[in-house]
Amino acid sequence: MLAEDSVLLREGLTGLLARFGHQVVAAVGDAGALPAAVAAHRPDIVVTDVRMPPAFQDEGLRAALALRAEQPSLPVLVLSQYVQRSYAAELLDTGDGTGVGYLLKDRIGQVEEFVAALESVAGGGTVVDPEVVRQLLRRHRDPLEKLTPREREVLGLVAEGKSNAAIARALVVTEAAVGKHIGNILGKLGLPQADDTHRRVLAVLAYLKA
Repeated sequence: MLAEDSVLLREGLTGLLARFGHQVVAAVGDAGALPAAVAAHRPDIVVTDVRMPPAFQDEGLRAALALRAEQPSLPVLVLSQYVQRSYAAELLDTGDGTGVGYLLKDRIGQVEEFVAALESVAGGGTVVDPEVVRQLLRRHRDPLEKLTPREREVLGLVAEGKSNAAIARALVVTEAAVGKHIGNILGKLGLPQADDTHRRVLAVLAYLKA
């Protein structure tokens, strides 16, 4: 289900997702219509913008929070041009932290990346744009000062839900080097060690929300 006030973007996403074998069961243009549409169509995932009518402030994100409060297992992917730090942290804290994502429209480089992120969130994954991570990190300046620039870069990729192999390819380093960086990051931030990528993402997000 889509919640997007731009008609062109709404129609474009509908066609795009159809190309990849996904059906948009409903598309609404304002946040007020979202709860009723979800109740009527029971979608596998909700994709919503942040700023929507009538005030174009944070209606879409607040609607997403309300939906997750009522249905903690409902996957929600926020797709926006803006980072609303307080509400972003709340969204990531809904349910058990799974099946949730926050991506920035202008930073999506490839269609396949967006579709992969959507499918990951729909399947219970957690996907967060590195810029969202950076803005949330501003509340934790002291611990993050311990991280090297490379460790900060790796942290952003971990928050995107990337595996060690994917991070190694992106940074053109070995998987062993990535594993060492991740171990250092988790140690410096006081987070538990975990082998599973998704649990690593949740650990990082738990720290960001603290």
